[in-house]
Amino acid sequence: MAAQRQGWDKLSPAQQWLLGSTLGLEPAAPGARPAKLTAEGKWALNLRAARQFHAREGHLRPAREHVERLDVDGAEVDIKLGMFLDNTRRRADKLTPERRAELDQLSMRW
Repeated sequence: MAAQRQGWDKLSPAQQWLLGSTLGLEPAAPGARPAKLTAEGKWALNLRAARQFHAREGHLRPAREHVERLDVDGAEVDIKLGMFLDNTRRRADKLTPERRAELDQLSMRW
């Protein structure tokens, strides 16, 4: 529903009416647009999820389907941790030494 609120002006009048009358949605305030995450921001969120999982489970071997829930500024965000780690392992040769070291600290299995 956030996408509809953010892109309200792109909706047809009929769509706006339906969303407003049935769900009570209104357009988002002009300054309420969420900032897009940079590649560094995405890496930081994924790494935070990996640290949280490692602290709780004691390893960094979640199933590929595993989703880790993070609290980000009071909002719950689902991170597809299993997929991130699996893809990272497959592309390990392309990681910077700094990123590889961050994962090595969590006993990443390459």
